[in-house]
Amino acid sequence: MLNADLRDRLLAEPDVILEDRDLMRALIEANGRLMGDNVVDLRGIAMDKLEERLARLEDTHRTVIASAYENLAGTNQLHRAVIQLLDQTDFEGFLAVLNGPFAVQLRVQSVRLILETAQEADEPALRQVDDVVRVAEKGFVESYLTGGRPVVAKPVTLRRTTAKNAEPVFGRAAREIRSEALMALDLGPGRLPGLLALGASDPLQFKPAQGTELLSFLAGVFERLMRRWLA
Repeated sequence: MLNADLRDRLLAEPDVILEDRDLMRALIEANGRLMGDNVVDLRGIAMDKLEERLARLEDTHRTVIASAYENLAGTNQLHRAVIQLLDQTDFEGFLAVLNGPFAVQLRVQSVRLILETAQEADEPALRQVDDVVRVAEKGFVESYLTGGRPVVAKPVTLRRTTAKNAEPVFGRAAREIRSEALMALDLGPGRLPGLLALGASDPLQFKPAQGTELLSFLAGVFERLMRRWLA
């Protein structure tokens, strides 16, 4: 039997019991034992199902909140990286930022800019920063994006990779690249396409199932900046 003080307190504050999940479960189980094995407690079954649904909803809620914070952090990172590019007043400074502050801001190990050309490049700036810029033959961008398969290349491609597969774009840095984000670049009428490639050592940093809206925005900014410099 309950002592008088505890009984009076529970009668005065029944929510104390209702809000305690473990206590409610213990009471329901005790009630079931009193009814015996031949009686089905529908209320208990309903309570179990409701608890399962509540647990799933709580997990979903936590996942959604975590995803929202992650997306916000990613947006802020990308915006800061874009501002770093916009701050540059000459092409050499623009390219120098790519594999330095820009890469650090986006948390990637390597950044490469691929420019297709029909002839040998003789632009001094390209030779000076060849660790960032790589010149490729016509058709290379589409071939790299599709892996040589007869499919349409996407504007933004996210995928896992290997050092061997990434070598044509990242060169020696490909040894530590395990996933890549590839953005096809339209450099304007009369010009061959380009490719902005981000390489990460984390194989899960860039996955096909991820959204590409932010990287599409980055590609759009980059295209406009490149058209300005190439003009």
